[in-house]
Amino acid sequence: MPSRPAAVTRDSLRKRIRQQRRRVPCNDRATCAKQLAQHLGRERLLLNSRHIAVYLPADGEIETRPLIEILWSLGKRIYLPVLVPFADQRLWFSSFARDDVLVTNRFGILEPERVHNRRIRPATLDLVLTPLVAFDDHGHRLGMGGGYYDRSFRFLNQRHYRSRPRLLGLAYEFQRTTRITPEPWDVPLDAVATENRIYHCTR
Repeated sequence: MPSRPAAVTRDSLRKRIRQQRRRVPCNDRATCAKQLAQHLGRERLLLNSRHIAVYLPADGEIETRPLIEILWSLGKRIYLPVLVPFADQRLWFSSFARDDVLVTNRFGILEPERVHNRRIRPATLDLVLTPLVAFDDHGHRLGMGGGYYDRSFRFLNQRHYRSRPRLLGLAYEFQRTTRITPEPWDVPLDAVATENRIYHCTR
């Protein structure tokens, strides 16, 4: 079957990089998170955005707390992804403030405890900072395999939605790879930030 080699490659790449992510020492995690936050704090995509979604890390993902502090200091409105039972495996986003109580969802990921009347749809965001397992220079993103971000933002593949929201991945430099063969349902990224630099993706 023609699709089988690509599927095997994606699965093996996902497994290898997830293992590598988990092995990053604590001191290196903190250093990389601060460097990434410094790069993004000067990035035009971020500075020109008001409503920004970010994530809280799981499974070794690069830490986002230093970046969140910068976003709050810039007066940005911050949102976290939340799972809701009626969303058909799509994400909604809930506003996030310093004093919010966080709870663990069914995947072990932290999200705000109180989301009623604070949820917004993905299309109302200006910028979405997404987790990822691997990325390439064309903006192709390999996620954890659940498809939540691709389902939630697939409307961006329609031409008239192309300007909003922008998708910017967050990753360690070692998560960059030469080429990811996209699936038809994949939603490409506009840029990726690592501890070393920001990659503006070409399609």
